[in-house]
Amino acid sequence: MPHSIYPPASTIKKVNPVKVAVIGVGSVGSTTAYTLLFSEMISEVVLIDINTHKAEGESMDLNHAAPSTTGSVVYVGDYSDCADAAIVIITGGANQKPGQTRMDLAATNARILQGIIPKIVEYAPKTILLIATNPVDVLTYVSYKVSGFPLNRVIGSGTLLDSARLKYHLSQHFKTSSKNVDAFIVGEHGDSSLPVWSHVKISGIRLRDYCEQSQQAYDHELFHQMFEKTRNAAYDIIERKGYTAYGIAAGILRIVETILKDGGSPLTVSTVGNYFGIEQVALSVPTKLNRNGAHSPVDLSFDIKEIELIKKSALQIKSVCSTLELL
Repeated sequence: MPHSIYPPASTIKKVNPVKVAVIGVGSVGSTTAYTLLFSEMISEVVLIDINTHKAEGESMDLNHAAPSTTGSVVYVGDYSDCADAAIVIITGGANQKPGQTRMDLAATNARILQGIIPKIVEYAPKTILLIATNPVDVLTYVSYKVSGFPLNRVIGSGTLLDSARLKYHLSQHFKTSSKNVDAFIVGEHGDSSLPVWSHVKISGIRLRDYCEQSQQAYDHELFHQMFEKTRNAAYDIIERKGYTAYGIAAGILRIVETILKDGGSPLTVSTVGNYFGIEQVALSVPTKLNRNGAHSPVDLSFDIKEIELIKKSALQIKSVCSTLELL
């Protein structure tokens, strides 16, 4: 039974009601729950956290926002409330601190997820797991191994946020809306990620051609600096405010809606697979999603240098995974 003082979600009268559970209501989890309220596809959001008192406070605050959104209900539950959830989002775990890399959190957060995942599986054996806890690629692999779920039902938020950050920087440089920019970053959500410049488009035109047509320099060094700003964004934000939340929450909403809409544009999410000769590793490449979860990555051409860097990124993730003791 829900623990919130508000009416249970069973009172919701919506066509095709959809439940989503959020595990962990820290800065990312609570912001994610807030963004989910704005989706017309979600009727109830369950908050689950070891700190029930805080979760209740978040639930109360979020329900006060609900009348200004689509009318979804948010309530506090336990793992049994994951039953019938279409998607279970995991944001819980230790946060990255100033000076820490995401990989520094691997052992701590792997242990936390090894305690969480079996409880989800018990009550929601057919759900889709969406992992947002860092290091997300390592923990996507951990979640896959511990859950026993098929590959398509374990998805990490991956480099979707990195790709959004790169789009922002490019849009600022070219003085256009970020919606006119098509760019993505692949590999690890972390220091070994890489941009795929050969597939960047501005207003549907390849980057090099766009620069030529608009009489602007194709400045490789400048673009590399944009990527470095993208790669270091989390460190810069954490140093200033202590955490990141808005960007990743928006990305999670996009993943959730793409799944529930049964398809859409490919997203750079993290899934376990065999990539460029590296077996059983989770990393991000553009991947199509639908109601069954993730499907085969989009077939894109990469040059020799890009393939070399993607392999290096995959091996970095795999080396960290190999140090973990999984259940």
